[in-house]
Amino acid sequence: MLDVVIRGGTVVDGTGAPRFAADVGIRDGRVVAMGRISEAARQTIDATDRVVAPGFIDVHTHYDAQIMWDPDLSPSSLHGVTTVLGGNCGFTVAPVDPSSSDYIMRMLACVEGMPVASLEQALEFRWKSFGEWLDKIEGHTALNAGFLVGHSTIRRLVMGEDWRREATPAEVESMAAHVEDSVTAGALGFSSSWGEAHGDHLGNPVPSRFATHDELVRLASVLRDHPGTVLEFIPGITPRFRDAAVEVMADMSAAAGRALNWNIISVGTGVAGDALEARLATFDIAAKRGGRVVALALPVTQPVWLNLTMIGFNSLPGWGEVMTLPPAAQLKAIRDPAVRAKMAAGLVGRDVRHVFQFPNMVVEHVAKPSLRPLVGRRLGDLAAERGCTALEVFLDTLSEDELRSSFKTGGNIGDDAESWKLRARVWDDPRVIVGASDAGAHVDSIATFGYFTDLVGPSVRDRGLLSLESAVHKVTGHAAEFFELKGRGRVADGYCADIVVFDPDTIAPDAVEVRHDMPGNQPRLFAGSRGIDHVLVNGVEVVRKGKSTGATPGTVLRSGRDTGV
Repeated sequence: MLDVVIRGGTVVDGTGAPRFAADVGIRDGRVVAMGRISEAARQTIDATDRVVAPGFIDVHTHYDAQIMWDPDLSPSSLHGVTTVLGGNCGFTVAPVDPSSSDYIMRMLACVEGMPVASLEQALEFRWKSFGEWLDKIEGHTALNAGFLVGHSTIRRLVMGEDWRREATPAEVESMAAHVEDSVTAGALGFSSSWGEAHGDHLGNPVPSRFATHDELVRLASVLRDHPGTVLEFIPGITPRFRDAAVEVMADMSAAAGRALNWNIISVGTGVAGDALEARLATFDIAAKRGGRVVALALPVTQPVWLNLTMIGFNSLPGWGEVMTLPPAAQLKAIRDPAVRAKMAAGLVGRDVRHVFQFPNMVVEHVAKPSLRPLVGRRLGDLAAERGCTALEVFLDTLSEDELRSSFKTGGNIGDDAESWKLRARVWDDPRVIVGASDAGAHVDSIATFGYFTDLVGPSVRDRGLLSLESAVHKVTGHAAEFFELKGRGRVADGYCADIVVFDPDTIAPDAVEVRHDMPGNQPRLFAGSRGIDHVLVNGVEVVRKGKSTGATPGTVLRSGRDTGV
C-alpha cells in the first residue's frame, strides 16, 4: 500500500520539460510510482485541474534564528517552499562560545533586522560547534533546512574583541580549522561579506569586512576536500565590486573548486544594460581560473517598509549611532535637534536610492489611534502641509508613536514593462540563479519571502514573461542542481517526495500584513498565499489549504550525506 497518492494532476516535473498528466505515488518519503496508479493508499489527494510540482527551494534565507522557535518556517511553507538554505552573508549562530555568543546575537539583530527581544528569548546558545547546533535542530522542522557556516561568526570567535584588523597567519589557520570542523559536521559551505551596509550594533563594520583577499581565499580553499559544498559572498555595491570583489570571488571559487553565488543582481534600481553585463562578467573571469561564479536575482520588485531598523540606514553618517541605541535612548535621540541635524546631513547626496527618498514614502502602519489619519499619506505632502521636511515628518511620527510606526517606499522601482522584460532575460542567463528572498531577516522591512508564488503565478499567468515549466524549473531543479541536493528538485521515481499542488489560475501571494507573533510579541511582515492546496515534505503533508498541519517531517540537510553528485 502507498502512503500517499496524488491523483488526476498535471505534473510539471522541475526539469523544464513539458507538463504531462500523471498520478504520483509516494511511499517512505519518496516518489515510487508515476502514471496511472491503481494501488490503494492511506491518503489520497485529488489534484484535478491542479499542477503537481516539486516543492520550491529557497536558496538564500536567514532562518538560522527563527528555526529555533518556528518549526513551520512561516510564511515560506505557505508559499510552497519545502527546502530552505540559510547561513548566508557570513552570519550564523554557530560556532560560538560564551565570549562571542552575545555579540553574535546582537550583530544578527542589527545587520539582519531581527528583534533583539525575540533573539534573547529564543537563542539559548546551548551549543558551541556547528555540528552541535545542527543536532539541536534535527527533527524539529516542517521543512528541509541546510546551512552554510558564516565568516563573521567564526572571525569573532577566533579573534575575540580584537577583530577590527587584518588577521595573523595563525588566526587565519584557526578560522580555517573551524570551517573544516563545520563542513565535516554538515555545513553546506562557507559564506562571507564585504557589503557596505553590513554593520554591527556597535556601529562597526561586521568582522568579515576586515578580511583580506588572502584570508577569504584560504578559508574558501577548505571546501576543496568537501564535495557538495558551495560558497556565498556579498561583494557590496561600491567600486570595490568592480575590482577587488571580482578578483576575490573568482579566486575563492577557483581555490575551493566549488561554485560561488553572490547577492544580489538587481533590475530597475539603476543597474541595467551594460552595468548588468559588467557584473555578470565576473562569471567569465572566474571560469578562466577554473571557478564558477553566479549571481542571485530576485524575481520580484522590492518595496521596503521602513523604520529605524532598516539596514540601509546604518550606512548613513549620523544614523548608525542612533540605530544601535536601545529604544528609550533612540526616542530621546530622534527628539534632539542636534541629532536630527546630523541625520539630515547624512542624507545629502544619498537620495538617488529609493529607500532614502523620504518625500515619496507613505505612512503604512501606526499604533496610536490618534495617528491613523496619517496612514496612506505621502510624507512629502504632510511636510508641505506642516511647513517642514519629509525627514522631520518621519521622525515626528516615530517619536509620537514610540517607534512603532512603519513607512513604505513610494512605488515599486522597476515595476514597468521594460524592467520586467529585462528581469526575465536576466533569469534566463546561465550566470544567474533565481533567489535572494532573505526570509527570516529584515522581518519588519521586506516581504520578498513570497517570490515563489509571484514567479509561478503572476509572472507566468499575467505578465507572460516565461512558461510555467521554466518558472518551476528555476526554483526547483535548477536550484537543486546548483547546490547538489541529492534526490530533490524533481518529481520523478526515487526522488524525495517534496511536492506542492497548486492552482495555476489563482496562485499568487496574499496582501502583506503586520503580525505580532514573534517571541516577545515582536512584529513582523507576513503574507500567506492563494492557490496552494497542498505542500508535502518527504511525503508528509505540512500545509493543507493554506494552513499548517503541524507536522515536522523536515530533514536537516548535511553536506556529503544530503549533497554531492
